[in-house]
Amino acid sequence: MLKPRQDLVPNTFEFETVPLVKPTGFREYDARWILEKEINLLGIQALGLALATYVHENGIQPRIVVGHDFRSYSSTVKHALIIGLMEGGMEVLDVGLALSPVAYFGQFALEAPCVAMVTASHNENGWTGVKMGTNPPITFGPEEIGRLKEIVLSGTGVTRPGGRLERVENFREQYLQEVVGDIKITRPLKVVCATGNGTAGAFAPEALRRMGVEVIEMDAELDYTFPKYNPNPEDHAMLVQMAQRVKETGADLALGFDGDGDRCGVVDETGEEIFADKIGLLLARDLSAIHPNATFVVDVKSTGLYKTDEVLKANGATTVYWKTGHSYIKRKTAELGALAGFEKSGHFFLADPIGRGYDDGLVAAAAVLQMLDRNPGKSLSQLKTALPDAWTSLTMSPHCDDEIKYDVLAKVVAEYEKLGAEGGSILGRKIVEVITVNGARVHLEDGSWVLVRASSNKPELVVVVESMRSEDDMRALFREEVKPRLAAHPEVGAYNQEI
Repeated sequence: MLKPRQDLVPNTFEFETVPLVKPTGFREYDARWILEKEINLLGIQALGLALATYVHENGIQPRIVVGHDFRSYSSTVKHALIIGLMEGGMEVLDVGLALSPVAYFGQFALEAPCVAMVTASHNENGWTGVKMGTNPPITFGPEEIGRLKEIVLSGTGVTRPGGRLERVENFREQYLQEVVGDIKITRPLKVVCATGNGTAGAFAPEALRRMGVEVIEMDAELDYTFPKYNPNPEDHAMLVQMAQRVKETGADLALGFDGDGDRCGVVDETGEEIFADKIGLLLARDLSAIHPNATFVVDVKSTGLYKTDEVLKANGATTVYWKTGHSYIKRKTAELGALAGFEKSGHFFLADPIGRGYDDGLVAAAAVLQMLDRNPGKSLSQLKTALPDAWTSLTMSPHCDDEIKYDVLAKVVAEYEKLGAEGGSILGRKIVEVITVNGARVHLEDGSWVLVRASSNKPELVVVVESMRSEDDMRALFREEVKPRLAAHPEVGAYNQEI
């Protein structure tokens, strides 16, 4: 294959004969591009060849599960990827239209060490990407992505004989049986199932019904134009619609799933969203009672309550804060033998004996339903109210170009480190710790904190704040501290949403 270029444009001879691959598409733990603007189909083929090359040079069995999410172009992208994989001598098992966790499950069920799931997850239409792994349940991190990037951009993919393709029919049913298992919710529960017209609509309603709850489908029809909102249960637009449907139907809760079904968002019976880090804390309380002395891994965007929660302490639980990103938390959960990992974006990593350790929105939904089943006299809002007070913001993302976002972040981190080293304060509270494992998480003396990090998959920075005082104080931490600090950097643009 020819060495990829970065300067090609559609409707030219070169665009049809030479791979286009922009280096910025190689993220920290997966790959994402705007199709035709940043990568063409030959570029996708080059990625497949590079992945096959990586597999062979590391002595891994060249057997791989592939699937694709529900977008107008995802099947085409997958077929280009398959050509590259086969060109590199891989045995390809195509499970068809799938959620990311369906493909991950395929690694176990089909005895294939490798996976390549074509999905842009919750990114808007126009984006495409691939989530990859060669050691289930772990997916690629910076080291593996870095080597893959090197092979692709240098055009050093190696062609080999032996490539073949096998279509795996009816794998959806096998996955549903795995997710549902022997779960049977005995408590009468009415559940809104929101999928934003994305891939999860073909899986989630059926799975929840088999678990024994009454399902109210919401935007479950497949429509890759995403006519109402982007399927992302962390976005305000989707959460508002979920809350409205709960109030209209008198449902006990709403469960929302993102574009590739590896994340789950929750709204309680009052119409209030419960961010995934708080759901994780509720699950940690519930599960640590059944599994004493358990270890949990949470990302740096998550609430500080894990450190101070008396129920977790009483159950002997240990919590480790780690880098944000599904690959990082998944890897750390496996490395520590943790019972579960939780990420504020809605990724839940439930390990043996609950799940297989990878992020699966439906396994997370089942855990929430089972928690409610074990607390028959309490609503979800009552379980949430039992948590200590903490006011956590939405995840807010100001635009910052991929080429410069890490440089901008480095300046912001340095500012916070200097402020902390000099005994500085934020809104009258002394800085007690600046955690820099993933951006800057700045802890204040009353337990409140602010976080600024770089998005791993979009040209954005990420901002989260949490107050232990009040909702007004939480807003002030953003409006009076983080927003003006970032505004001092002209490279930082408009926010996707603000509190």
